[in-house]
Amino acid sequence: MIWDFGKTIQILSVIVDYVKNSYQNEDIIPGQEQKVEKRRTSLVVCPSSLCLNWQNEAKKFTKDLQTMVISGNLSERKDKIEQIEKYDLVITSYDLLKRDIELYKQKDYTFRFVIADEAQYLKNSNTQNAKSIKQIKADTRYALTGTPIENSLAELWSIFDFIMPGYLFTYRKFKTMYEIPIVKDNDEKALSKLKMLIEPFVLRRNKNEVLTELPDKTVTILNNEMGEEQKKIYLSYLLQAKQELTEKIEINGYENTHMQILAALTRLRQICCHPSLFIQGYEGESSKLEQCLEIIQEASNSEHKILLFSGYTSMFEIIEKELKQRNIKYFKLTGSTKVEERIKLVDEFNENPQIKIFLISLKAGGTRIKSNWCRYGNTL
Repeated sequence: MIWDFGKTIQILSVIVDYVKNSYQNEDIIPGQEQKVEKRRTSLVVCPSSLCLNWQNEAKKFTKDLQTMVISGNLSERKDKIEQIEKYDLVITSYDLLKRDIELYKQKDYTFRFVIADEAQYLKNSNTQNAKSIKQIKADTRYALTGTPIENSLAELWSIFDFIMPGYLFTYRKFKTMYEIPIVKDNDEKALSKLKMLIEPFVLRRNKNEVLTELPDKTVTILNNEMGEEQKKIYLSYLLQAKQELTEKIEINGYENTHMQILAALTRLRQICCHPSLFIQGYEGESSKLEQCLEIIQEASNSEHKILLFSGYTSMFEIIEKELKQRNIKYFKLTGSTKVEERIKLVDEFNENPQIKIFLISLKAGGTRIKSNWCRYGNTL
């Protein structure tokens, strides 16, 4: 089944209900032993940027649900996969699933539910993302997406090929019966028949149906976990900073060490963003940058616009380099941008669909400028 609204909460409700009922005994039949259904694990596969978010949502809304995120190096992931039966919900990313698919196949485990979050990642049936998740065994499969069709009907077929293999036939037959007649010939009969086939398995509400329920602003917190190299740098500096600050506090007192504490916290924040902001010549990875670029790329592909704020203008130099490599057009606003130029940039950003990203210094993004941005309804 495809869901596209309140996705996380609704699927967590389904899992909780299953876990609760799985511990209840079946009716006792005279002359037979009492039967108890064995609880089985459910699996969520999502973009890497949402893995920790799923775990946090589960902890927030379903306190008793035992969850685990499959992460770490190959050895660590292998150990976790061996323990999946101990948990109610296991969460992994599309990227890690395609690396670990053989481990899951060796485990030969049948999940209760397999959930493909942001199921548009499966829109191309020939990708490893789609091929890997379709090899996972499960009683029931769900696809969660707000955009089941972005470019072609083939994307819809690929998602249905995951949740109900064969329901929409082979792709060749689907293309002949529906895609070509609908797209090329505007065949209303074929469209109506396809709609009749998929409607029972799609839960969807239009914006006007929930407009009165929508809050003024939606805040989504995405958690991020540093890679090994970045984590080592962070922990090394953290230990050094603690030792230095302890000594200075003992000598000068806490009240006279505020600036040193603030400087140390600033360095730690910089390392979290990208170690090269602090360490000259650093050429390693930054998990926060990778997550940021993943969000930008996905939003750009979906024709969304993004306002990206940062307290470090030097971080923009790194992001700009990546945006140019991806051929994503952007504007930048910093303290050096003249006031009249700011208004011009904002207006063009609102009107020009080719400009996807606006990089904005926190200090430069004043209230007046932000009010102009609010006129554009498709920003994130």
